[in-house]
Amino acid sequence: MMRLQHARPGRFLTALLGALMLAVAPLMLSAQESTTAPDTNTTLDLDQLLEQVRDGRIRDSATNRERIESFRGDRARQRELLDELTAEEQRQEAISLERESRFEENDLLIGELEVRLNERLGSLKELFGVLQQVAGDAQGNFAGSLTQIHGTERVDELQAFAQRMGQTADLPTIEEIERLWYELQWEMTETGRIARLSMPVLTRTGEEREQEVIRVGPFNLVSDGNYFQYVPETGRVVEYGRQPAPRHRDGARALSAGDPDVNFSIDPTRGQLLALLVQAPDLKARITQGGVIGYLIIALGLVALVIAVARLVSLARTNRRIEKQLQDMSTPGDNPLGRIARVYQDDHEWDTEALELKLSEAVLRELPAVNRGLGFLKIVAAIAPLMGLLGTVTGMIITFQAITLFGAGDPKLMAGGISQALMTTVLGLTVAIPILLMHQLVQARAKHITELLEQEAVALVALSAMEEK
Repeated sequence: MMRLQHARPGRFLTALLGALMLAVAPLMLSAQESTTAPDTNTTLDLDQLLEQVRDGRIRDSATNRERIESFRGDRARQRELLDELTAEEQRQEAISLERESRFEENDLLIGELEVRLNERLGSLKELFGVLQQVAGDAQGNFAGSLTQIHGTERVDELQAFAQRMGQTADLPTIEEIERLWYELQWEMTETGRIARLSMPVLTRTGEEREQEVIRVGPFNLVSDGNYFQYVPETGRVVEYGRQPAPRHRDGARALSAGDPDVNFSIDPTRGQLLALLVQAPDLKARITQGGVIGYLIIALGLVALVIAVARLVSLARTNRRIEKQLQDMSTPGDNPLGRIARVYQDDHEWDTEALELKLSEAVLRELPAVNRGLGFLKIVAAIAPLMGLLGTVTGMIITFQAITLFGAGDPKLMAGGISQALMTTVLGLTVAIPILLMHQLVQARAKHITELLEQEAVALVALSAMEEK
């Protein structure tokens, strides 16, 4: 029993020692870093361990006291700063209240002054609106005027003046009003003049060169006998891609040559009519719109026209020879009637019926040469409109396909496609109508010769019958 009681205190001490070592392990590590490391073979007893724990607690207490004192000193300084900021806030609030009061007083004063100013301005207030409107209208007109080729900066000045008149209540100065009057007067004066100046222009080939430009009032620009246009967006003078008809360019050429007496065609719309005129396709462009079918119609018409003219000339020559032969039937010549007369002379001894058949054969032998080409002319007059209709139908199909792809929102697309499609019909009718007339003329001339030959053949048969009696 005694051994057991002694053993229990020993176990209690061992457990207490382990707990103390776990508690002071961090302090021992910090102490070992600040002091010389002891020998690894040295061991600490319980009294030394308790001494070290006491020293560590003393040092911690001293450190904590120092920190508390530091915190107390900082709290005093923070209190002083808080007092200073509170005083500054009160001062700024006082300043804000004082300025708010001053703002209200100034606002009332400004309202009174504005009322007084409006009363004193009276009808002068309308002057702002008039000047603003006139300056705005003048700026818009001057921006697109041909007088801008002189390089004036009036457009920007008028725009700035109009904006200032619309945003401020300041009266314009006399100089500004006179400036506006001067620009209006200068524009009116220049629109009645023909001015010449040298400046860079852009030709239709894309070449930029320096040459003389003639400005005919506010209507047209001319250079080297050609018409030019002014592009306000870029401020450049550009030659039209296509020029109008020669009858309109004669005046431009004479004006460029310095002729004092010129019949010049002006554009009162300041370039709009001229732009539409040069955009309108000419005869060559119209023919090109017809495409392959159009060229075939024209070629067929030319061939038919040549044949018709040739047949008219040939039939006229044959008619003259026949009329000459009628004057002397005893001497047959190299013509249809002469050949028929020669048959009569060779076979006049036959009986009447045989001679009639022989002469009818001679007449029939001459008819193919007289009627040559009539069938071709008739076919061309009939097939040309059909070819034109074929081209129109083909063009309409292409137009409707384009409408299917791009929609019908652009009327110009539809109008342009239909115009090109109808061009072949126009060409077909243009060819068919004169060819039909030529066919009738040739047919009438050939019919006249045929009837003349038949009449003379019958006359020769009658003459032979009379001789038999």
